[in-house]
Amino acid sequence: MKYYLFALLFPLISWIQPETRIFMIGDSTMANKPLEDNPERGWGQLFPVFFQEGVEIKNYAVNGRSTKSFIDEHRWDSVLAQLKPGDWLMIQFGHNDSKKEDATRYAAPHGAYKDNLERFVKEARAKGATPVLITPVERRKFDSAGTFIDQHGDYPGVVREVAAAYKVPLIDLQKSSEALIVKHGVQGSERLFKTTPAGHYKAVPNGVTDNTHFSSYGATLVAGLVAAEIKEKHIGLEKYLLTTGFEGKYRFDLPEIYEPHFKKDTISIIAFGAKADGVTLNSKNINAAIDACSSKGGGVVMIPPGLWLSGPVVLKSNVNLYLAPNAILQFTTDFDQYPLVETTYEGLKAFRCQAPLSAVNAENIAITGKGILDGGGDAWRIVKKDKLTESQWSKLIASGGIEGEDHKTWYPSAKSLKGNNTKLAGVIAPGKTAADYNDIKDFLRPNMISIVSCKNVLLEGVTFQNSPAWCIHPLLCEHITIRDVYAKNPWYAQNGDGLDLESCRYARIEGSTFDVGDDGICIKSGRDEQGRKRGVATEDVIVHNCTVYHAHGGFVIGSEMSGGARNIYVSDCSFLGTDIGLRFKTTRGRGGIVEKIYVNNINMKDIPAEAILFDMYYMAKDPVVLAGDKRETPKVELFPVTEATPRFRDFHISNVVCYGAAKAIFIRGLPEMAISDIYLEGVVIKADKAGDVIAANNISLSHVKLITSDSGKINVQDSKGVKQ
Repeated sequence: MKYYLFALLFPLISWIQPETRIFMIGDSTMANKPLEDNPERGWGQLFPVFFQEGVEIKNYAVNGRSTKSFIDEHRWDSVLAQLKPGDWLMIQFGHNDSKKEDATRYAAPHGAYKDNLERFVKEARAKGATPVLITPVERRKFDSAGTFIDQHGDYPGVVREVAAAYKVPLIDLQKSSEALIVKHGVQGSERLFKTTPAGHYKAVPNGVTDNTHFSSYGATLVAGLVAAEIKEKHIGLEKYLLTTGFEGKYRFDLPEIYEPHFKKDTISIIAFGAKADGVTLNSKNINAAIDACSSKGGGVVMIPPGLWLSGPVVLKSNVNLYLAPNAILQFTTDFDQYPLVETTYEGLKAFRCQAPLSAVNAENIAITGKGILDGGGDAWRIVKKDKLTESQWSKLIASGGIEGEDHKTWYPSAKSLKGNNTKLAGVIAPGKTAADYNDIKDFLRPNMISIVSCKNVLLEGVTFQNSPAWCIHPLLCEHITIRDVYAKNPWYAQNGDGLDLESCRYARIEGSTFDVGDDGICIKSGRDEQGRKRGVATEDVIVHNCTVYHAHGGFVIGSEMSGGARNIYVSDCSFLGTDIGLRFKTTRGRGGIVEKIYVNNINMKDIPAEAILFDMYYMAKDPVVLAGDKRETPKVELFPVTEATPRFRDFHISNVVCYGAAKAIFIRGLPEMAISDIYLEGVVIKADKAGDVIAANNISLSHVKLITSDSGKINVQDSKGVKQ
């Protein structure tokens, strides 16, 4: 009987772990701050983000305190009374100890400050706790030449002395925070701190310049520095740090993305004469509202409920374009409203029609709300007959436009037809101007949302639908957040990608849904020689909790990836009916290196082609062969390795489940450049065929289960180190 009771209790006993408590004492840079309408955060406030559940973090840091005042006000006595064996004590002071003008706080570095630190260490140890000393975090200060200036004098050195003398774990936050501030630069480092303009927060209605206290973004980064050093120095706390689902990665390894904030001032487009009658063209009214808002320091431009017809809209710095629920911003199908502009398309410099909504060289911009932006894409797109029913095709032909000679393609106009038959249509040739491309203008359809060379971008909550070409296209941007958006295009929409993130750094795509005509979530970085010359990789990207319905690929890298891609983290996504699930594509001529790609916890269902595909013979055709479309297997030839040779390496894919695919896995490299270092773990795929591994090295399939008609046997050719 007693063994039976023990068996019942064992799961409960296993679940109850010894309590782990971390106490924190220090000044305002560490302290918790009010969350309500306040820009300031202490790094200790964000510290729990980096630890596992069950770790209790008790932050007793207080604004304005030094080692002296913390003791004199009996705050240390309160903390000491709570300490017990097994606890940890994080100690960071120094900002206020140096204030000679204040006798209640001043503690000389080699006098009272050192004595107080020693007291903290001795008394904590006497209670069985483990003290950890932390050097003071840096303030932001640069001289006129942009050289960083330290303001802490002897205090950090004293912390190091005490740590060495008493063999106390040391976190050198002064050193790491200086490197962080310098990395962000004179201007970029402002966003680490509380500095904010007037009108943003009730706590600082007149704005503030503060180079000591952190923003949420800065506090998170600083807390991450402490967590990273805990791991690096193996002080004992590292076993409680939060790991991720990505192989070998901790929470502090993932990129942090800064989100813009806006003045509370709101301007309605109605105040500028806009009319929601579905007939009035409101381009001038909406752009006037945006210009006025930006010129006054920014704020919110509101599009109220209603159907608002517009031509191109240009977003400006510090403006949040907000679409209220039941607001529809309908972009006109009058092609004359969209002049040809110099931009890029599919990674090459090109003339295209101006995007319905664009921003260039702007900072702190957003499109938010619950409304809908409709690009009027049906008027622009060429359509293949094989992608429509007979009745849909008949209706399309009757609507106007031109039916191609093959009787299988519909063109919106003669200019569109001519452009389709023009090699590299729109690509800028030497000496050519926009006027030289007017005879194919209708073919040069724009991307719907074009955001170029912008910093601090937020797209949230809105629906982007019916785009002429790509739907959302950030190019050369930094710190972009795309959250809870819906990108929606007809499944037959050629080049109707959902999101193409090109040559961008620091991006987060989360909670979003894509149901489109081409790739769903796609990473790019330029094409061929132009992309290599630009040389800007897409990197430090998080894709989380997204759903992709129809698309050529669920999550995709390429094929225009000539600037490279790296440090990309994809997790907790579902692909339902996408032609391919995970799609990594390139071809000779691209060049570029794609590496350090981490994918975890992906669910797929009803995939018509491959569940997981790596292919270096991309042919710019639909992944699923249409009726009458003939595909030839590419001829295998050995070419010299040059800068134009692409590289795929160092991919980590784990915890993937796919119910239904034509082929489970397809990996095809080049004879001169094998795909290498692909790690698949915990993968279950039900498919017709297992797949192929061709021209690949070091392919690890660990706990991979393939339920197929060919018994899960993968065809391996010209490859080395394939481990199943």
